Amino acid sequence: MNFFKILFSPITAPISFIQNHFKATLLILFIIYTYQNSNSQIIQKPNLQEIELNGAIMDATPILEKIEKAKNDKNIKGILFVINSPGGAVAPSVEISYAIKELNQIKPVIAYASGTMASGSYYSAIWAKKIIANPGSMIGSIGVIMQSVDISSLMKKIGIKTQTVKSGEFKEAGTFTRKWTTQEKNELNKVIKNTYNMFVKDVATARKLKLSDQNKYANAHIFTSQGAKKVGLIDEVNTINYAKKLVQQEANISKPIWNKKDKIEKLFDKIITKTISYITINSSTFMATY
Repeated sequence: MNFFKILFSPITAPISFIQNHFKATLLILFIIYTYQNSNSQIIQKPNLQEIELNGAIMDATPILEKIEKAKNDKNIKGILFVINSPGGAVAPSVEISYAIKELNQIKPVIAYASGTMASGSYYSAIWAKKIIANPGSMIGSIGVIMQSVDISSLMKKIGIKTQTVKSGEFKEAGTFTRKWTTQEKNELNKVIKNTYNMFVKDVATARKLKLSDQNKYANAHIFTSQGAKKVGLIDEVNTINYAKKLVQQEANISKPIWNKKDKIEKLFDKIITKTISYITINSSTFMATY
């Protein structure tokens, strides 16, 4: 028995130690892991950042946080803004657009359309130093829409009536419980037109296009990448590798080290983005969107 104890002691001794000092073992392993990671970061600190905008734009907060972090990180010298989004709500689209504008004044930002760069997502990219699009991307749709439903017929069938107390002639404009009046439509149309004019003016200014030519590049036209280049909405049609090299060139980086997201962070970002989009879209019956 003693013979076997001595024979297997190199195996049993560490196991026994771990069992008796479990918390201490975890602490030691955590310290080693942290030390190794910190050392690797010291040796190779990222100097280029990729920021992704995927899905419908309903909440600007996650993107704004990444933009702010990249802006304040002294090691990051250039940013690749990768977009695959059909657009979204007006306010968050404008927030992202002007955050990119501010960032590009400090560090070069190259926008890249990986799939769809339309409406609000195109607005978000206009202030980048250059816009590159995948050859198969869809670009444009510069326009504004406001939608609701009229469920008055359904309500009548099931015997439901609304009761409203309001102050202000147009306080109920956009309701889904009845047909909109002509006056309400005119009031809402003013909002849409003003928002559209702001959109087009910013595009013309950022892309150095003539405002008088807006029917060529705006008016909710949808373009292929080549078509978007012809009307001046993008700078080049190329791949993401080319866009990355352009960021490197604009940032004067000879040895690029990209700040990569780990798989868990990517997964959580996708879950959060899709959840916010689903909740917002399905809980909103009346919204102006790009």
